[in-house]
Amino acid sequence: MNTVIDAAFARSRVVVLALAMILTVGAIAYVQIPKEATPEVPLPLVYVSTGIGGISPSDAERLLLEPMEAEFGAIEGLEQMSSKAAEGFASVQLEFAAGGDIDEALDKVRDAADRVQSDLPDTARDINVVEINTALFPIITAILSGPVPERTLNDLAEEVQDALESLPGVLEVDIGGARDEFLEILIDPTVFQTYNPSFDALINQLRRNNQLIAAGAIETGGGRIVLKVPGLIENVEDVMEMPVKVEGTTVVTFGDVATVRRSFEDPTGFARIDGQPSLALEVKKRSGANIIDTVDEVRAVIAGMRGDWPETVEVTYLQDQSEQVETLLSDLESNVIAAIILVMIVIVLALGGRSAILVGLAIPGAFLSGVAALWAMGYTMNIVVLFSLILVVGMLADGAIVTVELADRRLQEGAAPRAAYAHAAKRMAWPIIASTATTLSVFFPLLFWTGLVGEFMKFLPITVILTLFASLFMALLFIPVFGGATGAYVRFLERAILRPRTTLLLAVALLVGGFAAYGQFGRGIIFFPSVEPEFMQVEVRA
Repeated sequence: MNTVIDAAFARSRVVVLALAMILTVGAIAYVQIPKEATPEVPLPLVYVSTGIGGISPSDAERLLLEPMEAEFGAIEGLEQMSSKAAEGFASVQLEFAAGGDIDEALDKVRDAADRVQSDLPDTARDINVVEINTALFPIITAILSGPVPERTLNDLAEEVQDALESLPGVLEVDIGGARDEFLEILIDPTVFQTYNPSFDALINQLRRNNQLIAAGAIETGGGRIVLKVPGLIENVEDVMEMPVKVEGTTVVTFGDVATVRRSFEDPTGFARIDGQPSLALEVKKRSGANIIDTVDEVRAVIAGMRGDWPETVEVTYLQDQSEQVETLLSDLESNVIAAIILVMIVIVLALGGRSAILVGLAIPGAFLSGVAALWAMGYTMNIVVLFSLILVVGMLADGAIVTVELADRRLQEGAAPRAAYAHAAKRMAWPIIASTATTLSVFFPLLFWTGLVGEFMKFLPITVILTLFASLFMALLFIPVFGGATGAYVRFLERAILRPRTTLLLAVALLVGGFAAYGQFGRGIIFFPSVEPEFMQVEVRA
């Protein structure tokens, strides 16, 4: 270790430049690293469902669940299976080993679903296989509400859906509470009896004229022409002009015997805000996208579109996960700033201004180094990482305090700054390494935590190990070399210490200016965030 320290002091300019680069890259990484609420851990859960309209729960268990349980239970790697039967519905939830290849397990489930489909009744719906993924949970829900026609609300929601899905950070947007629209044909009994057509003929006529027909293509010397046969009903006029019966030169159309109108399916639920009908747009972000930037873009797009809407349409935002991330980021930054200030105050009282500045530099240096390493490894800034960084802030200055204290004692004995800090780094190298190793030994076993909880919590030991490892280099290389530098640095410290009032005023001005500049970026500082729940969900079944 002495050889490494000697090499660092022999190249002090390179080490100081490397420290500046680390701080710069760390600051860039802190801004650019994707921020999200929960870690994107691939959950080893697969949800399978099917159903038959109108059957009882016991029949659903006998006809649907038993064949599926027999087939899915034989899948290799399956750890747990739970099933549920209800009126006209049956579902199976499959849980595999955490940390395994979820794509391979999903392929096995789909193969088993294809095999068991033939064992189910012909009237059963196709088996639906869905992977449960945390990335598919909505990050914000925008509610459109107001006393406007249902069709108007649906059109507005679809326009917003198209606009939001064009954003780079948005994966998809689901509309909740919207009823599917269809064409309703009401036959006049009196007119129907007059022309005496057949009900089966009418139904078959509609079915045959609402089919997509593949007509192929024609190869010519000038190129290839794709043929298209109009076969789909696209509007009300297509149905009204469709012939029902032909007698001689008389053609009876649907417009003669029926009334065709646009309608909606029967509602299965109701959504209300302040007594007004509403629709919910659930926004899901892409994997690795910054949740704060994505939510800001979503709000900006909706705010820009709202100017063209009726004034009675209101927008309400619910379940905004970016607020929780912003609060944690604010807590983290507040903890780092408070830790630096408190450490510097304590060190100033105990060792003086020079030592305080050096120790205060070690905290953001190790902190930003750990963030840069996380960014390089492809991790995101999530709740677990933020909690880990807050947890480790108080540990980052321990090694630097020991080194700087010994160097300060050598300086008081008359040693030169370079020799004092080199001696302190060499003398305290192994004690600091041993102290850091004992702390890391507590978190190192957590890397091998198995199961779903282990996959979720692995970010804690990784973050702690990276930041504490960075603090070791700060304590033994960067801070001693920086402290051993002579010339302008020493003169600057002497002038700052000899003019405490000016230094204090400058420090306060920088602190106030930093808070003001930080507030301009939209997050602000919250030292005591609210812990009350922001929303609750109540489900009533009867």
